[in-house]
Amino acid sequence: MPRPIHFDIAADDPDRAMKFYKGVFGWKFNKWDGPLDYWLVTTGEKDEPGIDGGISRRNKQMPGVMNTIGVPSVDRYMKKIEAKGGKILMPKMAIPGIGWFATCQDTEGNVFGIIQEDTEAK
Repeated sequence: MPRPIHFDIAADDPDRAMKFYKGVFGWKFNKWDGPLDYWLVTTGEKDEPGIDGGISRRNKQMPGVMNTIGVPSVDRYMKKIEAKGGKILMPKMAIPGIGWFATCQDTEGNVFGIIQEDTEAK
């Protein structure tokens, strides 16, 4: 069964946001070595329940907080989402070395991501 595996937080000022979350929760941040300004967030130890995430600069595609759900096939789940009344806001795209990603919207207007792991994605 697909589960949330990652969260994203959009920030007008990523440095300010990281300072806030580190100060309140003790989260750790590492700059991602990818094509975007993105910081990976570690929220706890690997043996503790919970998920890790990321922080990026706010933009039209990323206006707030978004959870990402791991799926075995982005193509298949995009079809399922639309068949059940949801929308695809940003179609399937490669995140190099990570996998395939799409941004979606549920029937209530909530935005979420789906991701299929594939280290060969380009």
